[in-house]
Parts: sequence; C-alpha cells; structure tokens
Amino acid sequence: MSALLEVNNVTKKFGGLTANKDISFSVQEKEILSVIGPNGAGKSTLFKMISSFLRTTSGEVLFKGERISNLAPHIVARKGVVRTFQETTIFKSMTVRENVVIAHHLRSKTNLLGFYVGSRKAHADEVEFRRSADEILEFLNLDEISGELASNLPQGHLRALGIAIGLATDPKILLLDEPFAGMNHDETMRTVELVSGVRDRGVTVLLVEHDMPAVMKISDRIVVLNFGEKIAEGTPQQIQQNEQVIEAYLGSEDDAIGL
Repeated sequence: MSALLEVNNVTKKFGGLTANKDISFSVQEKEILSVIGPNGAGKSTLFKMISSFLRTTSGEVLFKGERISNLAPHIVARKGVVRTFQETTIFKSMTVRENVVIAHHLRSKTNLLGFYVGSRKAHADEVEFRRSADEILEFLNLDEISGELASNLPQGHLRALGIAIGLATDPKILLLDEPFAGMNHDETMRTVELVSGVRDRGVTVLLVEHDMPAVMKISDRIVVLNFGEKIAEGTPQQIQQNEQVIEAYLGSEDDAIGL
C-alpha cells in the first residue's frame, strides 16, 4: 500500500547549523503518527518543512506521490495537508462558530468579488459553510458553546477549536502542533479522544508532542528525533523498549514518563 505522505531524505541547514539531517519516514492513510524527541531535537523545523512553512535544503516531501516541499503553504493546504497552530489561527474577537465558518473559505471556489457582490454561488457557499461548521462543532462537542467568544474559552476548548478550524478546510492529513500542551489531565484525555475521533472520521493525523503518556496512548507509530536525526521508528511498545530512545531522554528536561 502506497503511503499518503512521504518524507524522503529531508535536510535543513541554517548557515553552518544543521537542524535536520537526512530524515525519512512515511505516513499511511488513516494513521496517527507522532514525532517526538527531547528539546532541540529538530521536531518543529521538520514540521514546518512538511507543511512548507520552511524550505528544505535537500530532500523532498511527497503527498499522494506528488512533491509538495517548497510550494507556497496555502497551496499545500489546498491540496489537503493542513497544519494547525496552537492559538495563532484563532480570531479571539469572534465566536467559536464564526471562526469555523471563516476557515471554510480556504476550500471555496468562489472568488473574493463574488462574496463582495453577493453572487448566487457565494450565497450557496455560505449556506454550506455554516451547515458544515455546525456539523464539525457538534462532532467535537463544541456546539453548546458555538456562540461564545473565542477569547473566553479555557485551554482545552481553544485546542478543540483549533482542530475544528483545521477540519473546516477539509484536510486529508491534519498536522497538529503540540495539541496537548498546557492541559491538565482531564483536558488531555478529552483531546486524546477528539484526535482519535478525527482519525475515525477518515483524516490522517501527524502530530508533534512532548506529552509522552498521551503520545503512547494515541499513536499507531512514533518517529523519534534527537540532535536533528531520526534515531528510531516503530509502535509505542517498540519505542518504549528502544535503548537509543531511553538514552536520548535520560537527563533531558522533557517528561519521559512511559519511556
């Protein structure tokens, strides 16, 4: 079975500093794959290259066999590779529902002028966007707070809203940037259930995360980075037993519970 996403020998250099070196792995359709590693391992740099927010120095990223590395990020997102950010994509002065409705415009086929003059096609899009937004909010158990301002939401609901915004763009693979950061245990467990539900919805998930118990619970497979290189890849059980991984986390500031 061919992979949905392929990272092939990707390297990123900043002058004389090599942030990522010759990293390769693939993500299968409807899989949850996590990228982990101690602080400074190169996770964020790799994530930005996969979503094309950073150019690769060498190597390539393929989506459905097509090269997407170094394309404009909005083009990559339109193809179905969508990255969520921790909070920067959320309009705090708008309601939960308004945020999700607006996110749908990435997949609109109506141009800006059409929305400005109120064309029939634009009106049809708006009706569909509102219907889809309500369905997504119900799916993520956010429908009861759809009228709340985003600025009033607690951390767990903000992260759920970020996922809702990502789903509104109709992704084939959703890239989640530390979805469990800053959460208490109950919020983390609810978000674990949400991410699992996203996969059950047919969306492949690739995430970067520091919360090891959550990663071990949710992941089908895990890729481990250290000092910019891939040192391990496998199931959660295989990663927990990998001596290189254990050694990489020993003495680090990250929470290595479960390793």
